[in-house]
Amino acid sequence: MKRLSHLVLAVVLTMTTAATPAAAHGAAPPPGEHRGTLANGATWLGHIPQRWNGTVLLFAHGFGPLLPQDSPDVQTRDLLLAEGYAMVGSSYSGPTWWALETALDDQFAALDAFTAVLGAEPRRTIAVGRSMGGLVSARQAHQPRGEIDGALTTCGIVAGGLNLNNYQLDGLHALTELLAPGREIPLVRYTSPAQAAQAAAEITALVTEAQATAEGRARIALAAALFNLTGWVRGEPRPAPDDYVTQQEHQYRTLLAGALTLYVTGRQQIELSAGGNSAFNKDVDYRALLAGSVRSAQVKALYRDAGLDLRADLDHLTATADITADPWAVADLRRSSMATGPLRVPHLAIHTVADELVPVEQVNWYAEHAQPRADRFRSLYVDTSGHCVFRPSEHLTALHALEHRVTTGRWPSLRPTDLNEAGAAYPGVAPRYLRYHPTRLVGGLGEPGR
Repeated sequence: MKRLSHLVLAVVLTMTTAATPAAAHGAAPPPGEHRGTLANGATWLGHIPQRWNGTVLLFAHGFGPLLPQDSPDVQTRDLLLAEGYAMVGSSYSGPTWWALETALDDQFAALDAFTAVLGAEPRRTIAVGRSMGGLVSARQAHQPRGEIDGALTTCGIVAGGLNLNNYQLDGLHALTELLAPGREIPLVRYTSPAQAAQAAAEITALVTEAQATAEGRARIALAAALFNLTGWVRGEPRPAPDDYVTQQEHQYRTLLAGALTLYVTGRQQIELSAGGNSAFNKDVDYRALLAGSVRSAQVKALYRDAGLDLRADLDHLTATADITADPWAVADLRRSSMATGPLRVPHLAIHTVADELVPVEQVNWYAEHAQPRADRFRSLYVDTSGHCVFRPSEHLTALHALEHRVTTGRWPSLRPTDLNEAGAAYPGVAPRYLRYHPTRLVGGLGEPGR
């Protein structure tokens, strides 16, 4: 049994359908929901279908409460069960919501516990991750431990925690320095969740007030470019490419709808996990950062209309950038929160084209910097805005494409028209895949200006 090394962690098994694993009695495991607790206190949740097809989906949930999940939503779970997939996922043991320190071990241990319930080794195991869990699954694609056959990352933080912290710091630096120069609002090294929440509230108030003037709107657009924030509010028509005013309004509304608060409060959780600050902007060239952004034309137009000197603002940001990283925190996140080393198994990433929390440009950075072998990595893009707002048909068609690659060694057709046609057979609404090429990640490690 290839998972015996982890079974020691799975010491307590509790199930909704039986008190003990059916495999212990030599019987087939009962279909339905199964739960358990690992030795380190993490919990796991799994589902077994009526007729198992031999595949286990190891689901990694995103940033948030440490509760076990084994699928992105109930509708997708029911479709997967109907097709014969078994699935399992852990809560992570944390202790913070940024649970990358333990997530890989917790996921593998949950898989072992679930395999004991199944009573048989899976023919294949696919790691499926959502948001922060996408980083967990991407790391498993680089470190499969002989147990993972492929990885499907959805809205995943595939560029890793170091990049996430850095470009979000760039945007926050722009907001505080340009909207309230000289005002002391902490951006890093938070001593408590309350301090981070207070900082988020102060920055939100600055942005709200600035939106009332042309000067403020231009500077918000500059910060949005540094955040890699697309100007498209979910559920509304996408603004035209040259409609910079509407794009900026959408960026502002997105920031105020919760993205800005999460940029700040999420950092506090990452710092707590890493034992310090991993982000820096000292010696960052903000002219170069903006020059590398696809949104630079929007920023230039709004600055021109407001009568502001963009070059002067960028020079001010460069001159006042003095935040340095704690080396131990950088080392910690590099180890725990970046996908490193060669890609060992096929990896398929799907992403919406406008994601306020995990910008699609992360996929571009991963493809260029994380050593993914060209024959093992592919990416697909969904024509909508929002974080992790995939339809079940999009999940299922992507999973089947990845399984084809795992089984045959060759990728099937990934043309959007073919995928959308294949997914149209599922109940509900058809997939929205489109041909798309993400631009470069502004503020990423190794990118211009940083």
